[in-house]
Amino acid sequence: MDHQAIQSIVEEVVLRLTEASARNHSVPMAVSARHCHLSKNDLEALFGESYELTKKADLSQPGQFAANESITIVGPRGSLEKVRVLGPARTMTQVEVSQTDSVRLGVKPPLRESGDISGSAPITLVGPKGSLYKNEGLIIAQAHIHMTAEDALNFAVKNGEFVKVVVEGERPVTLGKVLIRVSPRYKLEMHVDTDEANAGFITGKSKGKLIKYEETV
Repeated sequence: MDHQAIQSIVEEVVLRLTEASARNHSVPMAVSARHCHLSKNDLEALFGESYELTKKADLSQPGQFAANESITIVGPRGSLEKVRVLGPARTMTQVEVSQTDSVRLGVKPPLRESGDISGSAPITLVGPKGSLYKNEGLIIAQAHIHMTAEDALNFAVKNGEFVKVVVEGERPVTLGKVLIRVSPRYKLEMHVDTDEANAGFITGKSKGKLIKYEETV
């Protein structure tokens, strides 16, 4: 085999390895607008006794769906109508908004991992059959990546680890302190809120490159 043929083979192998590496570190993205998760008791308080959510559309994460139902959330300064309820019902009520939303409401919700509502901001919820004042439950969700254990092995990350994500495009942006969340119930996807999406022109078609903190961009 002559030198030129060997060189061509080497170049082809390098190209394929480079492409595979790019694929392995590419994360599909989704923009998460303001929404709420309701406990069964709170769902009934807002919509009526024995009320069940009705599905509008399936979400990308298995078993999760956007419901037809929506509520109004009210703060000291203002309110936000038609806040989508996501299903199924949960063990506790949680409302997720952006920083821009919080200014409009006149509240100061903490930046938290979804599910961590202890000591979070209070909020009033208004539904067609009633209203509720919650002492806690309003958060700004930490940017995070859902993935399976196989994905975590592929990316060489672990549950609870923080990483950076670089999003190329018309307005390139690097998002720091992105939380890794690993579960067999998840599908690989990064979730950002509307403020983060607007800053980087991020859409549901965007992809990000995962960077571990000890690596360089």
